[in-house]
Amino acid sequence: MAAVAVTLFFSCSDDDSTSDQNARVKVSMTDAPGDYDKVFVDVIDVKIKADASTDEEGWVSLGNVQAGIYDLLTLTGGVTQLLANAEVPAGFLGQIRLVLGPDNSVVLKGETEETPLATPSAQQSGLKLQVNQELEGGQEYLFLLDFDVDKSIVVTGGSGYSLKPVIRLSANEGGAIMGKISPGTFKSLVEAKNAANTISAYTDANGEFVLHGVPDGIYEVKITPALGVGYNIKTESDVQVANGATINLETIFLAAIE
Repeated sequence: MAAVAVTLFFSCSDDDSTSDQNARVKVSMTDAPGDYDKVFVDVIDVKIKADASTDEEGWVSLGNVQAGIYDLLTLTGGVTQLLANAEVPAGFLGQIRLVLGPDNSVVLKGETEETPLATPSAQQSGLKLQVNQELEGGQEYLFLLDFDVDKSIVVTGGSGYSLKPVIRLSANEGGAIMGKISPGTFKSLVEAKNAANTISAYTDANGEFVLHGVPDGIYEVKITPALGVGYNIKTESDVQVANGATINLETIFLAAIE
């Protein structure tokens, strides 16, 4: 009976067409900043569950999962990596689970060799992320897994490191903040903050950035240039974000330190 229930709950499709009885779920991954040269994570599956219970029953793979080893630090400046794109029956979606394999590693600043990231079995079984959303037939839902690299990598005894993923899940009802930093020849940290939320990203090679999944609210956006490049921190106040809207701050010019 359990196997039958799972089969009825889940089906997948290779295209983007969605029937009135089904909803389309897309899960992507991006990166919040971290002070490393590379961070590789071994993604092997993305699962969903229809309820919010803590037991291990009822988890089903989304299917069409793009498993692989990804460098999180390439997912900056608004770049995302699609992990799954599948059609599921309409109804309540309780949780999403990212399942990792054992081949995770980090390249520390100024080094070229990869350092293995010990990944406890509890983490490999998958990090559970609460969704608790009703999916309507014929609709598409985008879920973004935003890795916080600095909080996800833990220094262990000696010179060892372990991976304990800290991920912020945002759904398609959030807004976005985008823009470009000038000069953009170096990396800058962009943070949108208010009393309830902090969302951050690095600029890309062109100085561009996108902050995804920003909840409703008014934010201060702070731009912190890389150390030693000779430019001051810049802030943009009273940036108002609404669900589904993208706020374009255009080009933000940094002032040189005198």
